[in-house]
Amino acid sequence: MGTASALHAQTDTIAKKKWHWGGGTADTSAGYAQAVLVDNVLYVSGVPGMGTMAEQLRGAYRGIERTLKAYGLTFQHVVKETLYTTDIEAVKADNAVRKAFYKGDYPAASWVQISRLYMPEAKVEVEVIAHLPKK
Repeated sequence: MGTASALHAQTDTIAKKKWHWGGGTADTSAGYAQAVLVDNVLYVSGVPGMGTMAEQLRGAYRGIERTLKAYGLTFQHVVKETLYTTDIEAVKADNAVRKAFYKGDYPAASWVQISRLYMPEAKVEVEVIAHLPKK
């Protein structure tokens, strides 16, 4: 690769449409956007929950639902889910809460037990990737 090609590759940018809670585009204190749309792929940052595991799951998926709606999407547009938890057995016991949001159209998914989340009181955090229909 020539020098001109290498320099050109480093200056190429991609168009990103960002969304954050409250109508902004990013949380500058933590340094993230709640969602970033590139082409027809939406990347949704992790959403934590609070309360019992069932309440945390419901809260996390409602937050994801709110984010999806900001782009005119539903859970049927979600193709990948990653769930992080400090208690995988509790997530498995309350999986019906999660499944209700997908209405039988489940994405590829990974569930990972970890020792702690960013918010210490949270026991679960979920992130998703969704695809917008091509125009």
